[in-house]
Amino acid sequence: MSFLVLPDPDSGVLARRGKIVSQLRRLVSNKSSIIDDEDGRRAFETDALTAYRRMPLAVVLPETTEEVSSVLKFCQREGLPVVPRGAGTSLCGGALPLEDSIVVGVSRMNKVLDVNYENRTACVQTGITNLGISSAVSGAGFFYAPDPSSQLACTLAGNLAMNSGGAHCLKYGVTTNNVLGIKMVLMDGEIIEIGGGHLDMPGYDLLGLIIGSEGQFGITTEATVRILRSAEAARPMLLGFNSNEAAGACVAAIIGSGIIPVALEFMDKPAIHVCEDFAKAGYPLDVEALLIVEVEGSEDEIDDLLGKITQIAERHDPLVVRISQSEEQSAAIWKGRKSAFGAMGRISDYYCMDGTIPTSRLPEVLKEISRICEQYKLRVANIFHAGDGNLHPLILYDANNSEEVEKAERAGAEILKLCVDVGGCLTGEHGVGIEKRDLMTVQFSHTDIEQQIRVKRAFDPDWLLNPGKVFPLDYQKTR
Repeated sequence: MSFLVLPDPDSGVLARRGKIVSQLRRLVSNKSSIIDDEDGRRAFETDALTAYRRMPLAVVLPETTEEVSSVLKFCQREGLPVVPRGAGTSLCGGALPLEDSIVVGVSRMNKVLDVNYENRTACVQTGITNLGISSAVSGAGFFYAPDPSSQLACTLAGNLAMNSGGAHCLKYGVTTNNVLGIKMVLMDGEIIEIGGGHLDMPGYDLLGLIIGSEGQFGITTEATVRILRSAEAARPMLLGFNSNEAAGACVAAIIGSGIIPVALEFMDKPAIHVCEDFAKAGYPLDVEALLIVEVEGSEDEIDDLLGKITQIAERHDPLVVRISQSEEQSAAIWKGRKSAFGAMGRISDYYCMDGTIPTSRLPEVLKEISRICEQYKLRVANIFHAGDGNLHPLILYDANNSEEVEKAERAGAEILKLCVDVGGCLTGEHGVGIEKRDLMTVQFSHTDIEQQIRVKRAFDPDWLLNPGKVFPLDYQKTR
C-alpha cells in the first residue's frame, strides 16, 4: 500500500491562490475565519494519521451554516476541492488535505441550540465535542451515548462522517443509532434537512446513507441527537487471563450467553503495562490479557449480572477476577483504558488498526495478528472493543525509519484482509479515508464499488468533496 498517493494539485489553482483567499474573505463575517499564512495552515496539514502531511491552499472556519453554504458555492464555481474537517482526530487520513484544496472546518460552530428532555433530544451544532454534548445535559441526568476514546476532542461532525463508536456502544449503538436528524450543506451550497426530532422518517433512509459517508456528500452543520437517561449505577470488573486466546474465548462466551454488558474491552500484556505505568489504574501486571467488563442498572441488577459473568469467566481459568468496589476504582479503571492510545504514544510511534470481526473468531484472529507482526519483526499491542469485535491492534514502529513505515503498512493490510476473510469488515469506527481506500476491493466487488460511486456522484457530481479518499484511485481517475 502507498497511502500518500493522492490526486496531483491543479497548478492553475495554485497560481490563483492570492485571488482565491481574497474572495473567501468576502464570504465570512469574521476575517480571522480565513487562515492563509504558512504557520496557520500547518496546523491543518495532517490529522491523527500523522505520518502523512499536505499543506492546504487555505483554511476556512465558518461560524454559521449560511457561511458554509457561501463557501461551498464559491468552491464549486471555482472548481476548488474541499476537505471537511472536525477536530482532525481521524486515524485513517480522512481529513488529509490537498495542496489545491480548501479545508472547511466546523470547530467554531459548537453551540447547543435546543434541549428537549421530554422527547430526549438535543439539537446542536456539529463543531461541539462529543463529550460536550453529555456535559450539556448531565446536570439533568442525561448523557449522549457514543464515546470514542477521543471524545474530549473529537467533534460530532467527525463522528457523523465516520459513524464513530466507543467503549459503551456495545449496549447503546454507534453514531447512526443515536442521531435523528441533520442539517447539511451540499457542494453547490444548497442547505438540506433530513430527519428531525422524531423517529422513523417516511421514505428512504437518507440519514443512514449520510452518516458514515466521510465528507463525500456534504458538510453537516447541525444535528438532532438522542440523549438518554443516565443509569442508576454502573460498575466495571477486571478479568485477567494467561493468554490472549483465553480472554478472546471468554468474550465470545459472554456475548454468546445473551448478556450485553454496557462495555467489554480487551487489553493485552504490552498495553496493560503501558497503561498502568501512565494511569496507575491498579491493573494486574502478571497476566497476558485483561478484560474490562462494565454493567449497569440497580445495585441488585449489577450484582446479578456480575455474578453471571464471573461464572462464565471461571470456565476459562482466569488468573484475576476483581470487581470495582468504589467510584474511585471505577474511574481509575476507565482512565487507564481511555488513556491507552496516548499512553502508548509515549513509548513508540504506532499504527492504529480498525477492523471488525465476528466475536466467535476472536481467539484465532488474535493469534494470527501476533503471527503477522512477528513475521514483519514488529511489536503489537492490542486494545479494542471486544464485545462487538471491533479490533484496534497498535503496530509499533519507528516513523523516522522508512523501512519500518512500509513494514507497518504491509502488516496492517494483512490484518485488515484477515478481518474480511473471517467474515468481518475493513473498518468499525475509524472510516476508510486514505488508509483503507485501496483495500476496498478486498471487501467489495467492482459492482459494489460502482454502486457506491453512483451515490457519490448524485451528491457531488464534480468530485470536489474530500477527493482522494474512500474509493480506490483507479476508480476516481475515470470520473
